[in-house]
Amino acid sequence: MLSFTTGDFEIHNIEEWQGEFASPEQLFAGFDACEFAGFVEQIPHSFYRPESNSLYAFLQSWVIKAGDLTILYDTGAGNNKERPGIPVFGELNTPFLANLAAAGFKPEDIDVVICSHLHIDHVGWNTHLQSGHWVPTFPRARYLFSRIERTYWDPIQTDGPRPSATGAEVNTNVFEDSVQPILDAGQAQLVDDGHSVTPGVTVSVYPGHTPGHLVLHLDSKGDHALFVGDILHHPAQVFQPDWNSVYCEDSAAAQASRKKILALAADTNARLVPAHFGGAHFIWIERSGNGFIPCFERDA
Repeated sequence: MLSFTTGDFEIHNIEEWQGEFASPEQLFAGFDACEFAGFVEQIPHSFYRPESNSLYAFLQSWVIKAGDLTILYDTGAGNNKERPGIPVFGELNTPFLANLAAAGFKPEDIDVVICSHLHIDHVGWNTHLQSGHWVPTFPRARYLFSRIERTYWDPIQTDGPRPSATGAEVNTNVFEDSVQPILDAGQAQLVDDGHSVTPGVTVSVYPGHTPGHLVLHLDSKGDHALFVGDILHHPAQVFQPDWNSVYCEDSAAAQASRKKILALAADTNARLVPAHFGGAHFIWIERSGNGFIPCFERDA
């Protein structure tokens, strides 16, 4: 079980699923094969399988021990959920809770759940089935949802911006079984840009992939980590930050947020922790001319 520290904070990786997800052509909007060929040899096999032309991905969560507070960032796809929008994440039966226990945590140990955004593969374990009903998995937790996200993805909302056709299809059933039960239980806390969870733990809105996407910033003893959800899906986007995923709701905003995060990580020497990375599940960023390159290994 992977773990690391950021200053006084202890961080533990909780795996849900791993596997070949899509080809680069399928995932990246604006993909250019010639550009990809120019840097693909710098991408480790744990991220890209050239023999099948497949991007290798994980569904995973992170437990952060911040003093007396136990925080869970993102909750994967969940078990037994109907997901016609992305069938590979539907009707799963993964050992996520067993993996959580192997890391030393029970659902009732979690004080705060932070959902980076309200997509299918980041809210699934918010709830589990109990006597035919979806109920909160973490019974003591405050669930932090971006206020923007809560409104945007609620299917009964009629005012304001609405999801794209792709977004609505991908998120079929998601709000109903993984977000609404948390609202109904009174365990949701809607947060805005710059919300402080506890000293050294802050969430900030980086729009684009979704309009209220939350990045988690850990800052302790001069050490930094950025949990960036789906701002980056793959190291290819470090070399080419203009490549969005096909699931990004606002193309220009997603590109701007990605470049802003890469610059912040490079300038603060922050460990960058995206939602779906294989390998060690995190990287560092270095500047290279007018762009960036990923660093996959570094002395901690």
